[in-house]
Amino acid sequence: STMFLVGLSGGIASGKSTVVAVLRELGCAVIDADIIARQVVQPHSKAHQQILQHFGTEILLENGEINREALGNIIFLQPEKRRLLNSITHPEILKEMLKQVLKYFVLGYRYVILDIPLLFETRGLTRFMKYTVLVYCDPPTQLARLMKRNGLGAAEAEARISSQLPLDEKRKWATHVIDNSGDRESTRRQVLRLHAGLEDSLDFLWARLAVGTAVVGLGGLVFLLLRHFIS
Repeated sequence: STMFLVGLSGGIASGKSTVVAVLRELGCAVIDADIIARQVVQPHSKAHQQILQHFGTEILLENGEINREALGNIIFLQPEKRRLLNSITHPEILKEMLKQVLKYFVLGYRYVILDIPLLFETRGLTRFMKYTVLVYCDPPTQLARLMKRNGLGAAEAEARISSQLPLDEKRKWATHVIDNSGDRESTRRQVLRLHAGLEDSLDFLWARLAVGTAVVGLGGLVFLLLRHFIS
């Protein structure tokens, strides 16, 4: 057994950030793919330069950073542009995620949560996850929360929700579901139960030896982890 990965996802206004906040309070290792996606396209980065080559300087803000809204409008209307952007950013995102997984492995964490918004849409990363967790809420609650949060009318909010894979469809693929349809305390109790179950898992056995192994040789440790996640 070894440290394992837990994939976490949700839908727009389903409350994933609430669940992540509780997990962080519990001291869990959480890797946020959305934050990494912003970091890897910062000015002077490899991905930033490649994006400019293919999309032009008109997508830049005054400070040199990429205007995510402008770029989003382009790839929303042109699927081939979306695929091109993904081919540029995804390798850099995965590289940074692996670095962070290695860090937590060396530190002896029992499991690492990968917060990936499109985990169930892309499906490519799910094969690396021991478990997958969906933050769910019922459709009427999701619509009401999105309208309130973003100040949208019903039609516009419904359009944004319908652009994503429905939560009921994602629910079929998740090994664990956190139902966030109720109040925050109900959600918190569910997260606590999930965390307790993962902490008790025998899958953590090898992770307890990680720090000691690191003293013997970080190079060997990296090799073992890479072999585990890539094989």
